[in-house]
Amino acid sequence: MVYVKFQKSNYQSIILIKMKQFKYTINGNIYNVTVNNVEDTFAEVEVNGTPYKVQMDKPAKKQMVTLKRPVQAPTTSSGAPVVARPTVPSSAGAVKTPLPGVILSIDCKVGDVVKRGQKIAVLEAMKMENNINADREGKIIEIKVSKGDSVLEGADIVIIG
Repeated sequence: MVYVKFQKSNYQSIILIKMKQFKYTINGNIYNVTVNNVEDTFAEVEVNGTPYKVQMDKPAKKQMVTLKRPVQAPTTSSGAPVVARPTVPSSAGAVKTPLPGVILSIDCKVGDVVKRGQKIAVLEAMKMENNINADREGKIIEIKVSKGDSVLEGADIVIIG
């Protein structure tokens, strides 16, 4: 808020600036006041169409916006994050998820023989369905996920032996 001292003839008024246009009645006279610009202790105003340069008692307060920044995640003395994904050793021959998502379907069974490039599962990630294909030929030894499972990036889907 800025207080502006306005003086015309023998009348003195203090204007509280929150908006750009004001309407005042002083001793029966109507004054339409428009605040055009405020810098430091000076304001450019128009009163009933007549421009004035007004000096204020106090400089105008600049509105400051406080940005809230996220707090940095805690780290150990080595710089590693305190909370880390559990490291599970990957099985040899595992077909992994390329990104986090939800398993929509499993298109193979244990014992099936698959060829390189054959669709083995469908993963929904970022509102898109992604086919997960076999990266090698072989026999399905184990299926590590079920339909509807939420998986992280790099999770094993099936083991091909």
